[in-house]
Amino acid sequence: MSELERLGDRAPVLVGVGTAHRDGPAADDPEPVDLMVEAATAALGDADPTAAGLGVLRSAIGVVAVPQGTWSHPDPGRLLADRLGLGRARTVLVEVGVPQCTPIRVAVERIRRGELDAALVVGGEAKATRQRLERSGRAAAEVEQPGAEPDERWRPEGELMAEPEIAAGLWDPVAQYACIENALRAAEGRTADEHLDEVAALWARCNEVAQHNPRAAFREPRDAAWLRVAGEGNRPLAFPYAKWHSTQWGVDQAGALLLCSAGTARAAGVPPERWVVPRVVLESSASVSLSRRTELHRWPAMRVLADAAAHHLGRPLDRVEHVELYSCFPSAVRVQQRELGLPLDGTPTVTGGMAFAGGPFNNFTYQATAEVVRAVRDEPGTLGMVTTVSGLLTKPGLTVWSTDPGEGEPVVADLAGEATAATATKEVCGDAEGPARVATYTVTYDGSAPACAFVVADLDDGRRWVGTSDDRDLLARGVGDGPELVGAPVVLRGATCTLG
Repeated sequence: MSELERLGDRAPVLVGVGTAHRDGPAADDPEPVDLMVEAATAALGDADPTAAGLGVLRSAIGVVAVPQGTWSHPDPGRLLADRLGLGRARTVLVEVGVPQCTPIRVAVERIRRGELDAALVVGGEAKATRQRLERSGRAAAEVEQPGAEPDERWRPEGELMAEPEIAAGLWDPVAQYACIENALRAAEGRTADEHLDEVAALWARCNEVAQHNPRAAFREPRDAAWLRVAGEGNRPLAFPYAKWHSTQWGVDQAGALLLCSAGTARAAGVPPERWVVPRVVLESSASVSLSRRTELHRWPAMRVLADAAAHHLGRPLDRVEHVELYSCFPSAVRVQQRELGLPLDGTPTVTGGMAFAGGPFNNFTYQATAEVVRAVRDEPGTLGMVTTVSGLLTKPGLTVWSTDPGEGEPVVADLAGEATAATATKEVCGDAEGPARVATYTVTYDGSAPACAFVVADLDDGRRWVGTSDDRDLLARGVGDGPELVGAPVVLRGATCTLG
Protein backbone atom coordinates (compact mmCIF):
# COMPACT_ATOMS: atom_id res chain seq x y z
CA MET A 1 0.00 0.00 0.00
CA SER A 2 1.38 3.44 -0.95
CA GLU A 3 1.75 6.35 1.47
CA LEU A 4 -1.15 8.09 -0.29
CA GLU A 5 -3.40 5.08 0.22
CA ARG A 6 -2.62 5.18 3.95
CA LEU A 7 -4.01 8.72 4.31
CA GLY A 8 -6.91 9.06 6.70
CA ASP A 9 -10.37 9.66 5.25
CA ARG A 10 -10.37 13.35 6.25
CA ALA A 11 -7.00 14.12 4.68
CA PRO A 12 -7.41 16.81 1.98
CA VAL A 13 -6.17 15.92 -1.50
CA LEU A 14 -6.27 17.69 -4.85
CA VAL A 15 -7.58 15.18 -7.40
CA GLY A 16 -8.34 17.24 -10.49
CA VAL A 17 -6.98 20.28 -12.31
CA GLY A 18 -8.36 21.82 -15.48
CA THR A 19 -7.55 24.77 -17.70
CA ALA A 20 -9.24 26.37 -20.67
CA HIS A 21 -7.86 28.89 -23.13
CA ARG A 22 -8.36 30.32 -26.57
CA ASP A 23 -5.51 31.27 -28.89
CA GLY A 24 -6.33 34.30 -31.02
CA PRO A 25 -9.87 35.26 -32.10
CA ALA A 26 -12.30 32.58 -30.95
CA ALA A 27 -15.19 31.68 -33.23
CA ASP A 28 -17.43 30.95 -30.25
CA ASP A 29 -16.94 34.39 -28.60
CA PRO A 30 -16.77 32.74 -25.15
CA GLU A 31 -18.10 34.33 -22.02
CA PRO A 32 -15.96 33.98 -18.89
CA VAL A 33 -18.43 31.45 -17.49
CA ASP A 34 -18.10 29.31 -20.63
CA LEU A 35 -14.36 29.04 -20.03
CA MET A 36 -14.84 28.38 -16.32
CA VAL A 37 -17.28 25.56 -17.09
CA GLU A 38 -14.79 24.12 -19.57
CA ALA A 39 -11.97 24.25 -17.01
CA ALA A 40 -14.15 22.75 -14.25
CA THR A 41 -15.31 19.95 -16.55
CA ALA A 42 -11.67 19.25 -17.38
CA ALA A 43 -10.83 19.12 -13.66
CA LEU A 44 -13.58 16.56 -13.04
CA GLY A 45 -12.29 14.48 -15.93
CA ASP A 46 -8.69 14.88 -14.78
CA ALA A 47 -9.59 13.12 -11.52
CA ASP A 48 -10.29 10.03 -13.67
CA PRO A 49 -13.01 8.63 -11.40
CA THR A 50 -14.91 5.45 -12.15
CA ALA A 51 -18.09 5.83 -14.20
CA ALA A 52 -20.18 5.75 -11.05
CA GLY A 53 -17.55 7.79 -9.19
CA LEU A 54 -18.14 10.86 -11.31
CA GLY A 55 -21.59 11.06 -9.77
CA VAL A 56 -20.05 10.62 -6.32
CA LEU A 57 -17.72 13.57 -6.93
CA ARG A 58 -20.50 15.80 -8.27
CA SER A 59 -22.72 15.08 -5.29
CA ALA A 60 -19.82 15.58 -2.86
CA ILE A 61 -18.93 19.08 -4.07
CA GLY A 62 -20.32 21.31 -1.36
CA VAL A 63 -18.72 24.61 -2.38
CA VAL A 64 -18.00 26.36 -5.67
CA ALA A 65 -15.71 29.34 -5.02
CA VAL A 66 -14.96 31.94 -7.70
CA PRO A 67 -12.71 35.03 -7.32
CA GLN A 68 -14.21 38.27 -8.66
CA GLY A 69 -13.07 39.09 -12.19
CA THR A 70 -13.58 41.92 -14.65
CA TRP A 71 -17.03 40.52 -15.44
CA SER A 72 -20.21 41.56 -13.60
CA HIS A 73 -21.89 38.26 -12.64
CA PRO A 74 -23.21 38.60 -9.08
CA ASP A 75 -23.09 34.84 -8.43
CA PRO A 76 -20.93 33.04 -11.04
CA GLY A 77 -20.64 30.02 -8.77
CA ARG A 78 -24.37 29.38 -9.20
CA LEU A 79 -24.05 29.55 -12.99
CA LEU A 80 -21.27 26.98 -12.77
CA ALA A 81 -23.12 24.75 -10.32
CA ASP A 82 -26.23 24.73 -12.48
CA ARG A 83 -24.36 23.92 -15.68
CA LEU A 84 -22.24 21.24 -14.02
CA GLY A 85 -25.12 19.57 -12.17
CA LEU A 86 -23.88 20.45 -8.68
CA GLY A 87 -27.27 21.18 -7.20
CA ARG A 88 -26.33 21.04 -3.50
CA ALA A 89 -23.21 23.19 -3.74
CA ARG A 90 -23.02 26.49 -1.90
CA THR A 91 -21.52 29.36 -3.85
CA VAL A 92 -18.78 31.77 -2.80
CA LEU A 93 -17.82 35.04 -4.48
CA VAL A 94 -14.31 36.05 -3.45
CA GLU A 95 -13.88 39.81 -3.77
CA VAL A 96 -10.78 41.52 -5.17
CA GLY A 97 -8.21 41.99 -2.42
CA VAL A 98 -8.74 38.52 -0.94
CA PRO A 99 -5.70 36.42 -1.94
CA GLN A 100 -6.32 33.89 -4.69
CA CYS A 101 -5.00 31.14 -2.41
CA THR A 102 -7.62 31.86 0.28
CA PRO A 103 -10.29 29.59 -1.31
CA ILE A 104 -7.69 26.79 -1.38
CA ARG A 105 -6.81 27.32 2.29
CA VAL A 106 -10.43 27.46 3.41
CA ALA A 107 -11.35 24.35 1.39
CA VAL A 108 -8.44 22.41 2.89
CA GLU A 109 -9.39 23.50 6.41
CA ARG A 110 -13.08 22.64 5.98
CA ILE A 111 -12.30 19.27 4.44
CA ARG A 112 -9.91 18.45 7.28
CA ARG A 113 -12.52 19.41 9.90
CA GLY A 114 -15.20 17.30 8.25
CA GLU A 115 -17.33 20.31 7.28
CA LEU A 116 -16.88 19.67 3.55
CA ASP A 117 -16.26 16.62 1.38
CA ALA A 118 -15.22 18.37 -1.83
CA ALA A 119 -14.77 21.88 -3.21
CA LEU A 120 -14.34 23.36 -6.67
CA VAL A 121 -12.23 26.51 -6.97
CA VAL A 122 -12.59 28.17 -10.38
CA GLY A 123 -11.61 31.44 -11.99
CA GLY A 124 -11.66 32.75 -15.54
CA GLU A 125 -11.64 35.69 -17.90
CA ALA A 126 -12.60 36.30 -21.54
CA LYS A 127 -11.02 39.74 -21.77
CA ALA A 128 -9.39 39.10 -25.14
CA THR A 129 -12.81 38.36 -26.61
CA ARG A 130 -14.33 41.39 -24.91
CA GLN A 131 -11.61 43.69 -26.26
CA ARG A 132 -11.93 42.28 -29.76
CA LEU A 133 -15.72 42.71 -29.77
CA GLU A 134 -15.47 46.26 -28.41
CA ARG A 135 -12.97 47.21 -31.13
CA SER A 136 -15.54 46.10 -33.71
CA GLY A 137 -18.29 48.13 -32.04
CA ARG A 138 -20.04 45.17 -30.38
CA ALA A 139 -20.66 44.46 -26.73
CA ALA A 140 -19.57 41.25 -25.09
CA ALA A 141 -22.52 39.17 -23.89
CA GLU A 142 -22.94 38.11 -20.28
CA VAL A 143 -25.56 35.81 -18.82
CA GLU A 144 -27.85 37.92 -16.66
CA GLN A 145 -28.57 37.01 -13.04
CA PRO A 146 -31.19 39.47 -11.81
CA GLY A 147 -31.36 39.52 -8.04
CA ALA A 148 -28.77 36.79 -7.60
CA GLU A 149 -26.54 36.71 -4.51
CA PRO A 150 -23.86 34.16 -3.58
CA ASP A 151 -24.32 32.04 -0.49
CA GLU A 152 -21.07 33.49 0.86
CA ARG A 153 -19.23 36.69 -0.04
CA TRP A 154 -15.64 37.03 1.19
CA ARG A 155 -14.38 40.59 1.54
CA PRO A 156 -10.77 41.76 1.94
CA GLU A 157 -9.37 42.89 5.26
CA GLY A 158 -7.18 45.93 5.88
CA GLU A 159 -5.89 48.78 3.78
CA LEU A 160 -4.84 47.95 0.23
CA MET A 161 -3.43 51.41 -0.45
CA ALA A 162 -2.54 54.33 1.81
CA GLU A 163 -4.61 57.48 1.37
CA PRO A 164 -1.59 59.61 0.33
CA GLU A 165 -0.84 57.12 -2.45
CA ILE A 166 -4.40 57.48 -3.72
CA ALA A 167 -4.28 61.28 -3.44
CA ALA A 168 -1.05 61.39 -5.45
CA GLY A 169 -2.50 59.12 -8.14
CA LEU A 170 -0.06 56.32 -7.32
CA TRP A 171 -2.71 53.66 -7.71
CA ASP A 172 -1.70 52.00 -10.99
CA PRO A 173 0.00 48.65 -10.27
CA VAL A 174 2.72 49.22 -12.88
CA ALA A 175 3.77 52.44 -11.14
CA GLN A 176 3.82 50.89 -7.68
CA TYR A 177 5.82 47.86 -8.81
CA ALA A 178 8.23 50.14 -10.69
CA CYS A 179 8.77 52.02 -7.42
CA ILE A 180 9.63 48.72 -5.74
CA GLU A 181 11.97 47.87 -8.61
CA ASN A 182 13.87 51.14 -8.31
CA ALA A 183 14.14 50.78 -4.53
CA LEU A 184 15.60 47.29 -5.01
CA ARG A 185 18.17 48.56 -7.51
CA ALA A 186 19.32 51.27 -5.12
CA ALA A 187 19.42 48.94 -2.10
CA GLU A 188 21.68 46.52 -3.97
CA GLY A 189 23.92 49.23 -5.40
CA ARG A 190 23.26 48.46 -9.06
CA THR A 191 23.74 51.00 -11.81
CA ALA A 192 20.81 51.71 -14.12
CA ASP A 193 22.47 49.67 -16.88
CA GLU A 194 23.15 46.70 -14.59
CA HIS A 195 19.57 46.89 -13.36
CA LEU A 196 18.08 46.87 -16.88
CA ASP A 197 20.30 43.91 -17.76
CA GLU A 198 19.11 41.89 -14.76
CA VAL A 199 15.43 42.52 -15.40
CA ALA A 200 15.75 41.73 -19.12
CA ALA A 201 17.70 38.52 -18.46
CA LEU A 202 15.08 37.24 -15.99
CA TRP A 203 12.19 38.04 -18.31
CA ALA A 204 13.97 36.47 -21.31
CA ARG A 205 14.35 33.23 -19.33
CA CYS A 206 10.63 33.30 -18.53
CA ASN A 207 9.85 33.89 -22.19
CA GLU A 208 11.92 30.83 -23.11
CA VAL A 209 9.68 28.71 -20.86
CA ALA A 210 6.53 30.20 -22.41
CA GLN A 211 7.76 29.33 -25.91
CA HIS A 212 7.52 25.64 -24.93
CA ASN A 213 4.21 25.87 -23.05
CA PRO A 214 1.32 25.01 -25.40
CA ARG A 215 -1.11 26.74 -23.03
CA ALA A 216 0.80 30.05 -22.98
CA ALA A 217 -0.96 32.99 -24.61
CA PHE A 218 2.12 34.79 -25.98
CA ARG A 219 4.78 32.37 -27.20
CA GLU A 220 6.60 34.73 -29.56
CA PRO A 221 10.35 34.72 -28.77
CA ARG A 222 11.52 37.85 -26.94
CA ASP A 223 15.24 38.08 -26.24
CA ALA A 224 16.90 40.10 -23.49
CA ALA A 225 18.10 42.82 -25.87
CA TRP A 226 14.54 43.48 -27.06
CA LEU A 227 13.05 43.30 -23.56
CA ARG A 228 15.71 45.52 -21.99
CA VAL A 229 14.41 48.91 -23.09
CA ALA A 230 11.23 50.41 -24.48
CA GLY A 231 10.84 50.64 -28.23
CA GLU A 232 8.54 49.69 -31.08
CA GLY A 233 6.03 47.13 -29.85
CA ASN A 234 7.27 47.61 -26.30
CA ARG A 235 6.10 51.06 -25.28
CA PRO A 236 7.33 52.61 -22.02
CA LEU A 237 4.97 52.48 -19.06
CA ALA A 238 6.76 53.44 -15.83
CA PHE A 239 10.54 53.41 -15.61
CA PRO A 240 12.12 50.89 -15.86
CA TYR A 241 9.06 49.02 -17.14
CA ALA A 242 7.73 48.73 -20.67
CA LYS A 243 4.67 46.89 -22.00
CA TRP A 244 6.20 43.39 -22.01
CA HIS A 245 7.42 43.70 -18.44
CA SER A 246 3.78 43.86 -17.39
CA THR A 247 1.26 41.10 -16.83
CA GLN A 248 -0.88 40.64 -19.94
CA TRP A 249 -4.50 40.34 -18.87
CA GLY A 250 -6.09 40.55 -22.32
CA VAL A 251 -6.50 36.77 -22.48
CA ASP A 252 -9.23 34.13 -22.64
CA GLN A 253 -8.20 31.73 -19.87
CA ALA A 254 -9.68 29.82 -16.96
CA GLY A 255 -8.43 27.42 -14.32
CA ALA A 256 -10.12 25.00 -11.94
CA LEU A 257 -9.00 22.95 -8.94
CA LEU A 258 -10.97 20.03 -7.46
CA LEU A 259 -10.15 19.29 -3.82
CA CYS A 260 -11.75 16.58 -1.71
CA SER A 261 -11.17 14.31 1.25
CA ALA A 262 -9.20 11.12 0.75
CA GLY A 263 -12.33 9.21 1.74
CA THR A 264 -14.33 10.90 -1.02
CA ALA A 265 -11.57 10.19 -3.52
CA ARG A 266 -11.68 6.50 -2.55
CA ALA A 267 -15.48 6.38 -2.77
CA ALA A 268 -15.31 7.94 -6.26
CA GLY A 269 -12.67 5.51 -7.44
CA VAL A 270 -10.12 8.23 -8.15
CA PRO A 271 -6.81 6.42 -8.78
CA PRO A 272 -4.18 7.27 -6.13
CA GLU A 273 -1.78 8.37 -8.86
CA ARG A 274 -4.12 11.34 -9.47
CA TRP A 275 -3.93 12.45 -5.83
CA VAL A 276 -1.72 15.40 -4.94
CA VAL A 277 -1.34 16.46 -1.32
CA PRO A 278 -1.23 20.10 -0.13
CA ARG A 279 1.88 19.96 2.07
CA VAL A 280 1.83 23.71 2.76
CA VAL A 281 -1.02 26.22 2.44
CA LEU A 282 0.01 29.53 3.98
CA GLU A 283 -1.02 33.13 3.54
CA SER A 284 -1.16 36.44 5.35
CA SER A 285 -4.31 38.54 5.26
CA ALA A 286 -2.47 41.46 6.88
CA SER A 287 -2.11 44.44 4.56
CA VAL A 288 0.63 47.07 4.82
CA SER A 289 0.62 49.37 1.80
CA LEU A 290 3.82 50.15 -0.08
CA SER A 291 4.58 53.62 1.24
CA ARG A 292 4.09 52.54 4.86
CA ARG A 293 6.76 49.81 4.64
CA THR A 294 10.06 51.05 6.03
CA GLU A 295 12.06 48.88 3.61
CA LEU A 296 10.51 49.51 0.20
CA HIS A 297 12.51 46.76 -1.52
CA ARG A 298 11.51 44.06 0.98
CA TRP A 299 8.46 41.89 1.65
CA PRO A 300 8.81 40.62 5.23
CA ALA A 301 5.39 38.95 5.11
CA MET A 302 6.57 36.60 2.36
CA ARG A 303 9.72 35.84 4.37
CA VAL A 304 7.47 34.79 7.28
CA LEU A 305 5.63 32.34 5.00
CA ALA A 306 8.90 31.08 3.51
CA ASP A 307 10.43 30.35 6.90
CA ALA A 308 7.32 28.51 8.06
CA ALA A 309 7.16 26.47 4.86
CA ALA A 310 10.85 25.54 4.92
CA HIS A 311 10.60 24.53 8.60
CA HIS A 312 7.62 22.28 7.92
CA LEU A 313 9.17 20.70 4.82
CA GLY A 314 12.54 20.21 6.49
CA ARG A 315 14.40 21.71 3.57
CA PRO A 316 15.14 25.17 2.15
CA LEU A 317 12.80 26.31 -0.59
CA ASP A 318 15.59 26.41 -3.17
CA ARG A 319 15.36 22.59 -3.07
CA VAL A 320 11.75 22.60 -4.28
CA GLU A 321 11.85 21.11 -7.77
CA HIS A 322 8.96 22.94 -9.50
CA VAL A 323 8.35 26.62 -8.78
CA GLU A 324 5.86 29.17 -10.06
CA LEU A 325 6.25 32.61 -8.54
CA TYR A 326 3.46 35.10 -9.07
CA SER A 327 4.89 37.29 -11.81
CA CYS A 328 2.71 40.33 -12.43
CA PHE A 329 5.87 42.48 -12.75
CA PRO A 330 9.60 41.76 -12.49
CA SER A 331 9.94 43.28 -9.02
CA ALA A 332 7.31 40.87 -7.69
CA VAL A 333 9.47 37.96 -8.84
CA ARG A 334 12.78 39.55 -7.85
CA VAL A 335 11.65 40.44 -4.33
CA GLN A 336 10.17 36.96 -3.85
CA GLN A 337 13.39 35.29 -5.00
CA ARG A 338 15.21 37.11 -2.22
CA GLU A 339 12.62 36.51 0.50
CA LEU A 340 12.20 32.83 -0.41
CA GLY A 341 15.93 32.21 -0.71
CA LEU A 342 15.76 31.20 -4.37
CA PRO A 343 18.71 31.61 -6.77
CA LEU A 344 18.70 35.03 -8.40
CA ASP A 345 19.82 33.59 -11.74
CA GLY A 346 17.06 30.97 -11.71
CA THR A 347 13.87 30.74 -13.77
CA PRO A 348 11.08 30.40 -11.21
CA THR A 349 8.24 29.47 -13.57
CA VAL A 350 6.76 26.41 -15.24
CA THR A 351 4.23 28.45 -17.24
CA GLY A 352 6.41 31.26 -18.61
CA GLY A 353 4.98 33.87 -16.26
CA MET A 354 2.15 36.33 -16.51
CA ALA A 355 3.70 38.48 -19.23
CA PHE A 356 3.97 35.55 -21.64
CA ALA A 357 1.73 32.72 -20.39
CA GLY A 358 -1.01 35.27 -19.75
CA GLY A 359 -2.12 37.00 -16.58
CA PRO A 360 -5.91 36.87 -16.22
CA PHE A 361 -7.04 39.51 -13.77
CA ASN A 362 -7.71 37.53 -10.58
CA ASN A 363 -7.15 33.83 -11.20
CA PHE A 364 -3.64 33.15 -12.52
CA THR A 365 -2.88 31.17 -9.34
CA TYR A 366 -5.22 28.40 -10.51
CA GLN A 367 -3.63 28.03 -13.96
CA ALA A 368 -0.22 28.08 -12.23
CA THR A 369 -1.30 25.43 -9.73
CA ALA A 370 -2.62 23.24 -12.54
CA GLU A 371 0.76 23.34 -14.30
CA VAL A 372 2.67 22.63 -11.08
CA VAL A 373 0.35 19.72 -10.25
CA ARG A 374 0.98 18.25 -13.70
CA ALA A 375 4.71 18.56 -13.08
CA VAL A 376 4.68 16.79 -9.69
CA ARG A 377 2.50 14.00 -11.09
CA ASP A 378 5.03 13.52 -13.89
CA GLU A 379 7.81 13.28 -11.29
CA PRO A 380 6.27 11.52 -8.27
CA GLY A 381 7.77 12.48 -4.95
CA THR A 382 8.95 15.92 -6.03
CA LEU A 383 7.64 19.17 -4.59
CA GLY A 384 5.87 21.97 -6.44
CA MET A 385 5.50 25.51 -5.04
CA VAL A 386 3.08 28.23 -6.15
CA THR A 387 3.05 31.74 -4.71
CA THR A 388 0.33 34.36 -4.80
CA VAL A 389 0.55 38.14 -4.65
CA SER A 390 -2.55 39.98 -3.54
CA GLY A 391 -2.80 43.74 -3.57
CA LEU A 392 0.40 45.60 -4.40
CA LEU A 393 2.96 43.26 -2.85
CA THR A 394 0.89 43.25 0.32
CA LYS A 395 -0.85 39.91 1.04
CA PRO A 396 1.29 36.87 0.18
CA GLY A 397 0.24 33.26 -0.36
CA LEU A 398 2.35 30.11 -0.65
CA THR A 399 1.32 26.54 -1.40
CA VAL A 400 3.48 23.42 -1.80
CA TRP A 401 2.14 20.28 -3.47
CA SER A 402 3.41 16.71 -3.78
CA THR A 403 2.39 13.13 -4.43
CA ASP A 404 4.37 12.34 -1.26
CA PRO A 405 2.28 13.23 1.81
CA GLY A 406 5.37 13.59 3.99
CA GLU A 407 5.34 13.35 7.76
CA GLY A 408 2.42 14.66 9.78
CA GLU A 409 -0.41 16.96 8.81
CA PRO A 410 -0.09 19.74 6.21
CA VAL A 411 0.67 23.18 7.63
CA VAL A 412 -2.33 25.39 6.85
CA ALA A 413 -2.62 28.88 8.33
CA ASP A 414 -3.16 32.60 7.97
CA LEU A 415 0.02 34.09 9.47
CA ALA A 416 -1.28 37.66 9.58
CA GLY A 417 -0.07 38.28 13.13
CA GLU A 418 3.46 37.10 12.43
CA ALA A 419 3.61 39.08 9.18
CA THR A 420 2.47 42.26 10.92
CA ALA A 421 5.07 41.86 13.64
CA ALA A 422 7.83 41.36 11.06
CA THR A 423 6.99 44.48 9.02
CA ALA A 424 8.47 47.79 10.15
CA THR A 425 6.33 50.79 9.19
CA LYS A 426 6.40 54.58 8.91
CA GLU A 427 3.77 57.28 9.20
CA VAL A 428 2.83 58.51 5.72
CA CYS A 429 1.70 61.95 4.54
CA GLY A 430 0.92 63.58 1.23
CA ASP A 431 1.45 67.24 2.09
CA ALA A 432 4.70 68.58 3.53
CA GLU A 433 7.19 71.42 3.16
CA GLY A 434 10.96 71.42 3.20
CA PRO A 435 13.84 69.03 2.62
CA ALA A 436 13.59 65.27 2.21
CA ARG A 437 15.41 62.44 0.44
CA VAL A 438 14.04 60.20 -2.29
CA ALA A 439 13.22 56.73 -0.95
CA THR A 440 11.99 55.52 -4.32
CA TYR A 441 10.22 56.78 -7.43
CA THR A 442 9.11 56.00 -10.95
CA VAL A 443 8.79 58.11 -14.08
CA THR A 444 5.74 57.82 -16.34
CA TYR A 445 5.51 58.85 -19.97
CA ASP A 446 3.57 60.85 -22.52
CA GLY A 447 4.21 58.69 -25.57
CA SER A 448 7.94 58.05 -25.36
CA ALA A 449 8.80 61.24 -23.44
CA PRO A 450 9.20 61.30 -19.63
CA ALA A 451 6.25 63.32 -18.34
CA CYS A 452 5.78 62.93 -14.59
CA ALA A 453 7.36 61.26 -11.61
CA PHE A 454 5.78 59.63 -8.58
CA VAL A 455 8.13 60.19 -5.66
CA VAL A 456 8.25 58.59 -2.22
CA ALA A 457 10.54 60.57 0.09
CA ASP A 458 11.73 60.34 3.69
CA LEU A 459 11.55 63.43 5.90
CA ASP A 460 14.00 64.22 8.67
CA ASP A 461 11.26 63.76 11.28
CA GLY A 462 10.82 60.08 10.33
CA ARG A 463 7.67 60.50 8.29
CA ARG A 464 7.35 59.44 4.67
CA TRP A 465 5.87 61.64 1.94
CA VAL A 466 4.15 60.55 -1.29
CA GLY A 467 3.68 62.99 -4.16
CA THR A 468 4.57 63.89 -7.73
CA SER A 469 7.10 65.95 -9.65
CA ASP A 470 7.41 67.43 -13.14
CA ASP A 471 10.92 68.78 -12.49
CA ARG A 472 12.82 68.18 -15.75
CA ASP A 473 16.11 67.50 -13.97
CA LEU A 474 14.46 65.01 -11.63
CA LEU A 475 12.79 63.21 -14.56
CA ALA A 476 16.08 62.94 -16.44
CA ARG A 477 17.87 61.43 -13.46
CA GLY A 478 14.92 59.13 -12.89
CA VAL A 479 15.33 57.44 -16.28
CA GLY A 480 19.02 56.83 -15.74
CA ASP A 481 20.49 60.02 -17.14
CA GLY A 482 22.91 60.92 -14.36
CA PRO A 483 23.51 59.84 -10.74
CA GLU A 484 21.12 57.55 -8.90
CA LEU A 485 17.92 59.40 -7.95
CA VAL A 486 17.15 57.25 -4.91
CA GLY A 487 18.79 58.99 -1.97
CA ALA A 488 18.95 62.36 -3.72
CA PRO A 489 17.77 65.47 -1.80
CA VAL A 490 14.46 67.00 -2.83
CA VAL A 491 12.48 70.00 -1.69
CA LEU A 492 8.83 69.30 -0.88
CA ARG A 493 6.18 71.88 -1.66
CA GLY A 494 2.83 70.51 -0.57
CA ALA A 495 2.08 67.56 -2.85
CA THR A 496 4.95 68.17 -5.31
CA CYS A 497 8.72 68.28 -5.18
CA THR A 498 11.85 69.37 -7.06
CA LEU A 499 15.45 68.27 -6.82
CA GLY A 500 17.19 69.91 -3.88
